Amino acid sequence: MFKFKAKQAFTKDIGIDLGTATVLVYVQGKGIVLNEPSVVAVNTDTDMITKVGKEAQAMIGRTPENIKVVRPLENGVISQYEVTQKMIQFFIRRACGGAVFPPRVMICIPTGITEVEERAVIDAGNQAGARKTYLIEEPIAAALGAGVDIFSPTGHMIVDIGGGTTDVAVISLGGIVVSKSVNAAGNQFDAAIMKYMRRRHNVIIGERTAEMIKVRIGAVYEHSPAQEMVVKGRCLLQGLPKEVTVSSKEMLEAMIEPITEVLDAIYSVIENTPPELIGDILKGGILLTGGGSQLYGIDKLITEITKIKTRVVEHPELCVVKGTGRALEYLDNMPEGIVDLSKIRPSSRVPAGSRKGSNKT
Repeated sequence: MFKFKAKQAFTKDIGIDLGTATVLVYVQGKGIVLNEPSVVAVNTDTDMITKVGKEAQAMIGRTPENIKVVRPLENGVISQYEVTQKMIQFFIRRACGGAVFPPRVMICIPTGITEVEERAVIDAGNQAGARKTYLIEEPIAAALGAGVDIFSPTGHMIVDIGGGTTDVAVISLGGIVVSKSVNAAGNQFDAAIMKYMRRRHNVIIGERTAEMIKVRIGAVYEHSPAQEMVVKGRCLLQGLPKEVTVSSKEMLEAMIEPITEVLDAIYSVIENTPPELIGDILKGGILLTGGGSQLYGIDKLITEITKIKTRVVEHPELCVVKGTGRALEYLDNMPEGIVDLSKIRPSSRVPAGSRKGSNKT
């Protein structure tokens, strides 16, 4: 009986969507078990981590001098190695519960990162307690999570808008044919709103207020009727508290710079896609995944600009981690490093939605 329990603990592999803004954890057979901000509070006097995730996020802008709240990932890659390693360790321990053996861990990465950055993620995973660490590119994971048959010869275009990066890719036969990654995503949308409020209204606001504006009235396509929101901040001229009313029409102006970068990336990928796959994309359209794809009107704007039908998938913020969970099925005969699903034999492929626990959230 003891051996059976140990084996069960041994086989609970973990998938991690290690995002700039959010970390989601998928446990094999259970589904998504953790959804936490990728934020860490550090005591600068002792270099000890005091809070992780939601508890650390609640401390942003409210800490004493000796407590620093940081995001250890920047633009989808590790910027503070030791803090990231400890954060991953914290989440693995929470996800594993009383597991006896260390799990195999698969972590999502943006397309186009360097070998040094890849090695840093693998080392961080292993140091955090993983038995082996595997990597999967975010567009592949997003497509799997959206239920796309990535192994077919049909071309599929995925635009994954996360917190730190937007990954645009055309996928066929289990691999990425063309891709581009840009640092224009959810965090850059927030920064653009902060910059706009400072320039247009002479009001300084924080990251959490900017995110709130983005969620409530943020838009890249005109609302009908326009939405409004009262925003509180500090007057740049007087240094006193100030309230201003902001409309969704203003957000169109605020978002011009980051959304243009996203559109340029989409154009670049389309221009470099083989002609044989362009017809597939015109027929199947562009799929939007990632939390940033929930920005109002982004699907309408891309459809209008590219003339290719674009839609936001169901629960876009969960696609990457769900896809990572599906990819765990293919780890048995693979080495550490980036998982190449194009080498999977047809007889070993798992149909979308067929694995146990694949629909759990």
